[in-house]
Amino acid sequence: MKIKQLFLLSCVAFLASCASKVPLTDLPSVVDRTATDQSMDGKNASGTGGTGSNAANNGLGISTPGGGASSNAISTVDAGSNNVTQPDAGMLAKRSIYFDYDSFAIRDDAKAILQAHAKNLSNKRSSKIALEGHTDERGGGEYNLALGQKRANAVQEALQLLGVLPSQMEAVSFGKEKPKSTGASEEGYAENRRADIQYK
Repeated sequence: MKIKQLFLLSCVAFLASCASKVPLTDLPSVVDRTATDQSMDGKNASGTGGTGSNAANNGLGISTPGGGASSNAISTVDAGSNNVTQPDAGMLAKRSIYFDYDSFAIRDDAKAILQAHAKNLSNKRSSKIALEGHTDERGGGEYNLALGQKRANAVQEALQLLGVLPSQMEAVSFGKEKPKSTGASEEGYAENRRADIQYK
């Protein structure tokens, strides 16, 4: 019985010696940034830009964590300040990603729009979007439905590479059924070759 008591006493003494000697008043305080995040919603605010030297180019000209930084790096939250980077409001107002004829490759002119929406969705994880793929009127119905789906999927993949959660997005195709322009001209066709970002 004495061995058990001695063992228990030695365990208690050991644990007591391991306890932290830091007074509770010396611990860092917790900062509630919820109010700051909500008050800056939809406004362009300055913050720390770039993901640093550990960002890799993913082929879209958009930086993601893992390799060298580029001019298209996504701005991040600086843990040492109260500034949370916000997407550019002008870019957020743009909801259509346009494509070349018979293509579903993301064009350079779409990258800033995608970055703005990715930043917005990353700041608001409860937000969800539908990505609607569209085509011009040329070609058969089945072919255009498939092409519209590829366009929606391409935008979804690009946003996911920029940090948007898959659960925040749904990709659907309307093919040529919902044209933005009814003109049978190259300008009209160009307006219809798109993927629309629709917030739910």
